[in-house]
Amino acid sequence: MMTKSIHLRQAGRIKATAADAASYLLENFADKSVVRRQLIDANQLQKLALTLGRPNLNGTDVSENAPVAGTPVPPGYHLAYFTPNGTEGDLGADGTDRTFNASAPFTRRMWAGGKMQWAEPSSGAFLRVGDEVEERTRLLSAVPKKSRSAGEMVLVEVEKEFWGPKGLALTDRRSWVFRPEIDLNAVKEPPKRLENVGRGPSSVKDLATKSEDHPGLVVHGPLNLINLLNYWRDIHGNGEGPKDIKYRAMSPLYAGETYNIRTDGVQDAEGGKVWDVLVEKNGTVCMKSEISA
Repeated sequence: MMTKSIHLRQAGRIKATAADAASYLLENFADKSVVRRQLIDANQLQKLALTLGRPNLNGTDVSENAPVAGTPVPPGYHLAYFTPNGTEGDLGADGTDRTFNASAPFTRRMWAGGKMQWAEPSSGAFLRVGDEVEERTRLLSAVPKKSRSAGEMVLVEVEKEFWGPKGLALTDRRSWVFRPEIDLNAVKEPPKRLENVGRGPSSVKDLATKSEDHPGLVVHGPLNLINLLNYWRDIHGNGEGPKDIKYRAMSPLYAGETYNIRTDGVQDAEGGKVWDVLVEKNGTVCMKSEISA
């Protein structure tokens, strides 16, 4: 069992090519797993629901009081749990656990897509408030890639299993792309240094706009994923949750923008149906998904 992230840069694990970085991950982590445990607390679920403007959880208004023990965690809301432990120095450049991250210089991470699969309802293996849940994370693949426009990169896929009192509740596969770090010396107007917590947002915006040429703060893909799942439950769910979702980020979205979520089609499938659900902005598909139930 691994319990701590590896300090790749400090340990001198700098891999100059994408092939080297991918090989290092496979050689050191292919047969290892990270196990963490966390209590699914009511406060965290309440705060996420209110942040999303959805105070009704399973028919109960949580505006004033946190959800009671036994309240099921809605699909996708587990992303608010199992945040990294440790100090800031243990985290990657984007504030995430870097155990399975590619080594330097491939430190710019993009959450490219993934798949979530929930346990059968008959199993009763849902994530619920008050449960102590075990998260098991393992490396599935690490592949070097090179494109004419983006250069070298490392494609990493990890799998997270969430085990509760009644067994496996959720399998969450995530696909990440790691690109080379920005050379701040080559940036005309480098971002301001983060000197205190209060300046965090402005420093992040500086990094996005001045170093990476984005027009604003990039909206992280998992937020769009949660909104996709909420839309599906509202429009198609009939009070039930999905079996699984496959999703892929296609184009960035920025803070303050308005986007639409719509159903692009539905097909019959073995034992149910599959809905094609899109996130769009001004006609551009920003995220696409297939949701089965």
